[in-house]
Amino acid sequence: MLFYLWETFNINLFSYITFRAGAGFFLALFSVLFAMPFFIRWATQKRAAQPISSFAPKNHQAKSGTPTMGGTIIVAATIFATLLAGKLHNFYLGLGIVCLLFFALIGMRDDIMKIYARKNAGMSARAKMFWLVLVSLFVSSMLYAYGLNTQLYVPFYKNPLFNMGIGAVAFWAFIFVCATNAVNITDGLDGLATVPSIFALVSLMVLVYVSGNAIYSHYLFYPSIDGVGEVVILITSLMGALIGFLWYNCHPAQIFMGDSGSLAIGSIVAYCAILSKSEFTLLLIGFIFVIETLSVIAQIFGIRVMGRRVFLMAPIHHHFEIKGWAENKIIIRFWIIALMSNLIAILSLKIR
Repeated sequence: MLFYLWETFNINLFSYITFRAGAGFFLALFSVLFAMPFFIRWATQKRAAQPISSFAPKNHQAKSGTPTMGGTIIVAATIFATLLAGKLHNFYLGLGIVCLLFFALIGMRDDIMKIYARKNAGMSARAKMFWLVLVSLFVSSMLYAYGLNTQLYVPFYKNPLFNMGIGAVAFWAFIFVCATNAVNITDGLDGLATVPSIFALVSLMVLVYVSGNAIYSHYLFYPSIDGVGEVVILITSLMGALIGFLWYNCHPAQIFMGDSGSLAIGSIVAYCAILSKSEFTLLLIGFIFVIETLSVIAQIFGIRVMGRRVFLMAPIHHHFEIKGWAENKIIIRFWIIALMSNLIAILSLKIR
C-alpha cells in the first residue's frame, strides 16, 4: 500500500525498498506486541496448550498448560505488514506470502490435532510429509515456471557449478522439506528456534537484497535476479513479528509458536535461500537447525543400526538438558553459535 501511495501522491520516500522494509518490520513488531496478550488469554481459556511428551526431560512437565499456536499471530502480523508495505504485483513477494500461508496452514492443522485429538498425536508423519512435499513442489514449480535462475552455486565460489534445469524443482522442494522440518525440530526450548531464525533472516535479507540489486550483485559477482529485492519486505516483516513473539516466548515462555510458526518460518528461510541462490550457504545460515536435525538422524541410526543411543536424548538440546545444563545456558550458547555461523555466511558474500 505504501508503494501505491508513492505512485498516487508522488511521495518518493515510499518508493524505496529499504524504507518500506523498515515500515514492515515495525508494523509486524507492534502488531504482535499488541495482539499476543489477547491471543494468550484466548488460548488459555480454550485450553489450547502444548501437549508435553512423556519422553521429554522431566523439567518440561512444568511447562504443561502453556498455550501454543503463537505462530498464527506471527504469520498474521507478517502478512498484514507485508500487504501494507510491499509492492503486491511483484511475483516473488506474492508467492512468498502464499508460501508462508500454506505452510502455516499445515502447521495449524497439526497443532489443532495435537491439542484436541484424543491421543494428542497430531497429524501422522506420513500425512504431514505428504502435505509438506505437495506444497513444496507447488511453490518450486511456480518458481521454475516463472523463470527463476536454475544454476547451482556454492559458498566462496563466484561461478555456478552447473544448470539444474527441470531438476531444480525437485532440489528446491527438498530444500523446503528439510528447512521446515529442521526449524520444527529445533523448536524445543523457550526461544531456541526464534533467535536463530531471526539471525538467519538477517543473513538472507542481505543476500536477497544484493541479488535484487543489479549494481551490488555485479560488484560482488553475485547472481542478479530482477524483482527479487521486494522480498526483503517479507523478510523484515517476519523478523519484526519474531522479535515481538520473543517478548512472550523468552524463558519462561508464556506462549509457544507450535508447528504453525516453525513450519512457516522454515518455509520462508528455504524460499529466500532459493531466491538468492544460497541453497548450500543455508548450511551456514541455519547451522543450528542443521545440527539439531543431524542429531536426530544420528540417534535413529544409532538405535536401529548399532543398537545403542548416540545421545542421551535427541534432539541434541535435550541431551544437554539431561547432562544437567540449565535451559537458559543451552539457549544462549546455541544463539551464540547461530550468530557466529551467520557472520561466516555473510562473509561468503565478499569472499568469492
